Amino acid sequence: MSEAEQIVELMRKLTPYELSSLLNTNVHLTNLNFDRYFNWHQPFTPENSKQAVLAFDGEVFRGLNAKEFSDKDFDYAQSHLRILSGLYGVLRPLDLIQPYRLEVSSKLQNPFGNDLYAYWRENVTNSVLKALKESGKPRIILNLASMEYYKTLDLKGKNVNVIDVEFYEFKNDKYVQIVIYTKRARGLMARYIIENQIETVEDLKGFNSENYWFSPQMSTENKLVFTRG
Repeated sequence: MSEAEQIVELMRKLTPYELSSLLNTNVHLTNLNFDRYFNWHQPFTPENSKQAVLAFDGEVFRGLNAKEFSDKDFDYAQSHLRILSGLYGVLRPLDLIQPYRLEVSSKLQNPFGNDLYAYWRENVTNSVLKALKESGKPRIILNLASMEYYKTLDLKGKNVNVIDVEFYEFKNDKYVQIVIYTKRARGLMARYIIENQIETVEDLKGFNSENYWFSPQMSTENKLVFTRG
């Protein structure tokens, strides 16, 4: 939270024009986020904040559809799911957050550099490694993040088995990746893992939400590919 507060202080120094340029937003969204950063304050409470997994509303989180989780699902997600964030670094699903707009790749001048990768990389990496260690299970990460956000982690030489996942649509006689469908599919995959409490890479291959099927021909040891169409 102290690191997040430092970012908020940097954002508060920006003029509306600078904020619009940084966030690539129109006048309405610029004013909304200008107010959000102005009003951001601790402590976070259920009255001024919302659980992270319920606060985000992009395609990934529509696929995840956490509002329909059971108590058991929330418990499992809290232990196994991590959300990478430009403002908060890394979040557990039930961590309270106040709304914001800020990509980790945003060109925000800070003490560590010109964007937020260097600002967050050590803390985020250590947090994820700590969670892996405390789980007492094999050190496996299923990467459902975009390339933009996955770069926040530095796992080289950390003895972690990272499994990537890709989703393809069959269009015009070939398999292609379509961003909006890929984003939703990442959320669907996370939901599948949480609802079924998947613990092995082999069991991931059973994912079949919204007509996706595992493709052994297109997959490799460290990459699972799912197709549909």
